[in-house]
Amino acid sequence: MRPYEIKDIRLAPSGRQKIDWVRCNMPLLRGLEEEFKKTKPFAGIKISLSIHMEAKTAYLCEVLAAGGAEMSVTGSNSLSTQDDVAAALAAAGMKVYAVHGADSEEYARHLEFSLEHKPNIIIDDGGDLVGLIHTKRPDLGEDVWGGCEETTTGVIRLQAMEKQGVLRFPMVAVNDAKCKHFFDNRYGTGQSVWTAIMENTNLIVAGKTVVVGGYGWCGKGIAMRGKALGAKVIVTEIDPVCAVEAVMDGFDVMPMEEAAPLGDFFITATGCNQVITVEHMKRMKERAILANAGHFNVEVDMPSLEKEAVEKKELRANIMGYRLDNGKWICVMAEGKLVNIAAGNGHPAEIMDMSFAVQALSALYVKEHYKTLQNKVYDVSGEIDSLIAGRKLSAWGIEIDRLTEEQKRYLSSWDL
Repeated sequence: MRPYEIKDIRLAPSGRQKIDWVRCNMPLLRGLEEEFKKTKPFAGIKISLSIHMEAKTAYLCEVLAAGGAEMSVTGSNSLSTQDDVAAALAAAGMKVYAVHGADSEEYARHLEFSLEHKPNIIIDDGGDLVGLIHTKRPDLGEDVWGGCEETTTGVIRLQAMEKQGVLRFPMVAVNDAKCKHFFDNRYGTGQSVWTAIMENTNLIVAGKTVVVGGYGWCGKGIAMRGKALGAKVIVTEIDPVCAVEAVMDGFDVMPMEEAAPLGDFFITATGCNQVITVEHMKRMKERAILANAGHFNVEVDMPSLEKEAVEKKELRANIMGYRLDNGKWICVMAEGKLVNIAAGNGHPAEIMDMSFAVQALSALYVKEHYKTLQNKVYDVSGEIDSLIAGRKLSAWGIEIDRLTEEQKRYLSSWDL
């Protein structure tokens, strides 16, 4: 096996500085790291991980390694890979296969490299590792006991596999844990998406009209932060329940076709493809800005835009301009990829502290229970959510009420 494939090992000191910074701001993972050092719960176990290769992910890798795991890691999006962070992990002796800006062939090769050590546990973000095992390289999954999935898109793919009866091993839907999607998807996405947009455009949000495609947990966070920044927010949805919720939260709701001429910023967060089509773009304002916050770059129809644009040029770092045949310019951020991480630093460290604590404990759950689990998608146990939330409050120095014995008896009784 290749020990690593990265851009330049000499970048390691910069990456180490980033990892050390986030470590100071991730108390839940620090606590797990100390526990794992003592108990070595992953001793002799191989873990393959594919998550955005940046500092917070790197620290998760080091926490698992502290527990004895043999780690082999790659990124889940070539534009989100930070070369200095990858170098820092490689310099520390970890198997790392990730390069910023890798093309599709290189990206696929790195996925395969990360699986070559025949893992027992998979930690995935978007389902690329699991998908590779189930399609082109089933031989690389012969020793897999199970795994964990980080994001909505990946869980959707896994559920489809389970429904079709092709899922080869159990997977834990980390994304659906309360301590993940309540906070990571909503507050993390809400802040990091707008941070990336504002830093890369250098434009004001107040007074603008923002169109948010999808009102799931990520869409809720994006809309909430857009409103807080002074924008008028329009939501597009296919789910009537989510649409009702958006209306009651104070947002306008309409089809994308109607919203297209109104928006200054368009942000997709649905997990589905072709949310914004070229026909929508033709109805947009001059220099409307399009960004995607879904895992894959399919929500903005980039292939059709590339085909139909009569001119293309880079307008600013991470912003590509496309002139349509009607003369209007459309601005697309980060090639339609996940804007907050492809054109920014991703979620705040304190948010990912919770999400990655769920990952670490879910990986431990797989290790301890895989012999009795079926080839299904499992929810994270309520005990893990409660443990993480309790530790988060403790890290903040916050105490909450606890039920008395009398209250417990009252709540468990029916003949009051």
